[in-house]
Amino acid sequence: MAQKHQSWLDRLLLSAGISVVTLYMRFIKATARVQHLNEHYAQAFWDEGTPFIGTLWHGRFIMMPYGWRSEHPIGAIISKHGDGEFISRVLTNFNFINVRGSSNAANKKRKDRGGSAALRAMVKAIRNGTSMGITLDGPKGPRMRAKEGAIVLARMTGAPILPIAFSANRAKVIGTWDSFLLVWPFSRAAFNWGAPIYVPRDAGADVMEEKRLELETTLNQLTDEIDRAMGRIPVTPAPLSDAAPPPSPAPANADASPTV
Repeated sequence: MAQKHQSWLDRLLLSAGISVVTLYMRFIKATARVQHLNEHYAQAFWDEGTPFIGTLWHGRFIMMPYGWRSEHPIGAIISKHGDGEFISRVLTNFNFINVRGSSNAANKKRKDRGGSAALRAMVKAIRNGTSMGITLDGPKGPRMRAKEGAIVLARMTGAPILPIAFSANRAKVIGTWDSFLLVWPFSRAAFNWGAPIYVPRDAGADVMEEKRLELETTLNQLTDEIDRAMGRIPVTPAPLSDAAPPPSPAPANADASPTV
């Protein structure tokens, strides 16, 4: 299918929007007081030069470039759907290496949106020493329910998965599908890291689902903790469908409770 032609006005609006969001992110960083909780989980891998898979919820991705140490290479899986081009170009301004594709492509009953090629590119990047960032519930939800992409990638590469939560005390939750958190200037903000989760290379379907639920539950707990530490009412995950089993308990680590 031929690529949709963009008018000069569309290109101008896209460029202007990218500039505005980039300036917003830099202004928030310049005015906010940001803490990094339990960062020793990531620091251990950075010190070793070992790549890992950083995972977060779509509604909290906007400030994630500031949760990363810039001297370490990182790539991001960016959906070809909807706002993917916009997000891709914004992250490029923060030295992210972008891989385009869709997590939905893992379902072979659906049309492939580049997921197979994106998965191969991410495997190659990790094997070359580049960590990857994945929004577990992107690109379209349901909110705060993990898809299997990070689990598949961890099984193929042996790379650990690290969950990352973010919140701020002065922010507004927008009524989008992901309950996007829009941070105000001069906020207190914090990143909350979780312990690594490993997926065995020989993991079958049952173990894969167990690890997916563990990751989902842990990241939701970390997000709940950091929201409460910032004085916020936590955002709740989207309701589980009748066909889906409830998440099994997988508590965050005892030393991961934030004090901010």
